[in-house]
Amino acid sequence: MYKHHHHACRSAIILAALGLSPIPALAADSADLQQIRQEIDTLRQGYEKRINELETRLQNAEATANKAEQAAQNAPANSAPSTPAAGGNAFNPEIGMVLSGSYSNFKRNPDGYRITGFAPGGDIGPGSRGFSLGESEVNFSANVDQLFYGNLTLSVGADDKIHAEEAFIQTTAMPAGFRLKAGRFFSGIGYINGQHAHAWDFADSPLVYQAFLGGQYAQEGIQASWVAPTRMFVELGSEMGRGKEFPGADSQRNKPGSQAVFAHVGDDIGVSQSWRAGLSWLRHTPQNRSQTDTNLANTNVTDSFTGTSNIVGADFVWKWAPNGNGERQNLKLQGEFYRRMEKGQLVYDTANANTQGDYRTAQSGWYVQSVYQFIPNWRVGARYERLNSGTVDYGSNALVLGDERFRPSKTSLMVDWNPSEFSRIRLQVAQDKSRRDLKDQQVTLQYQMSLGAHGAHSY
Repeated sequence: MYKHHHHACRSAIILAALGLSPIPALAADSADLQQIRQEIDTLRQGYEKRINELETRLQNAEATANKAEQAAQNAPANSAPSTPAAGGNAFNPEIGMVLSGSYSNFKRNPDGYRITGFAPGGDIGPGSRGFSLGESEVNFSANVDQLFYGNLTLSVGADDKIHAEEAFIQTTAMPAGFRLKAGRFFSGIGYINGQHAHAWDFADSPLVYQAFLGGQYAQEGIQASWVAPTRMFVELGSEMGRGKEFPGADSQRNKPGSQAVFAHVGDDIGVSQSWRAGLSWLRHTPQNRSQTDTNLANTNVTDSFTGTSNIVGADFVWKWAPNGNGERQNLKLQGEFYRRMEKGQLVYDTANANTQGDYRTAQSGWYVQSVYQFIPNWRVGARYERLNSGTVDYGSNALVLGDERFRPSKTSLMVDWNPSEFSRIRLQVAQDKSRRDLKDQQVTLQYQMSLGAHGAHSY
């Protein structure tokens, strides 16, 4: 009796777990037990059938997913999606602006500014007296697609003229560290040449840039560069362009008028220091480059040069920040040296005498500067620069053109306040000895404000 009662209770518990109505133990008999076994078999068969169906569906789904993955791998690598990945906003470029202005007080009149002993060209000089609009910029940039990036920078100067400072495309997906750039762009030679004016640590470019590159050298052509896949930074680059910017001259020729080669290497020293060094070479073949010279009668005359112009340079920069964090303190020391050699024919006084003679020069210049952020948001800096006019051989025109041997120099001090990375107010004082017998005391108060998209500055 006890065994029969115990078996009935266990059957009732099993049926309750399966969600069936329990059968009272007292009413259980052999017919009821047979019915229970049949119902359990029926449930088991149903569950097994359902599991088999689910396993079949899972196998079919896995097979479909494998086919889709294989098709994606076999698709052409350069196939572009039919619709933009980010919707309509994918076509909107990033827009940024830099507002710049200054007030300057000069002892000497800057009109007709010229560096004694050097052929003038480009946009040089300390600027205008009084209040003036600096070099304000508007920048548009965006990825064109998965292969190209585009950039346009328009600048507005004190003369209210709009100038396309840079307008180029560059590749984004070339293998092995290679990159191509085409259009108008700042050349990769030197250190600060590739930087926009608002990224400079002083209000003006060094004298050697003004004397040899017309302030800053922009190339219209193509640039190829390569960054080595090494722990140490190694960059090699080459450029070929129209060569219309000083020290070149615009001409209607099919072949390029300028070539450039540059190399940069750099590395870290521990966690607090880093450095970069570079070598550059820039060559032009100007035809009828117009330049203003001073003859022995101390009269300004317009001459014309045709020949070759070669500039070689070296640059170096060292940076320090405690533990690599420069937010509170940092120090930067940089310098550049250039030597220019020109050879060809010079036509003296093209408007009157128009006499031709040989022309040969070998001139050099350098600057060294340091900027120290001693507390957050405040920096001080000093820069010394010097030029050497060297020797100038005018050939048969030496009887009318004097050899103005001179060593122009300039000393600048600055302090600036940077409330954020988007704003800067700078005070700069300088003693300019770039003109013979015209020592100039210069004071400049400058503001720079960045709005909108703000790209990272180069090292």
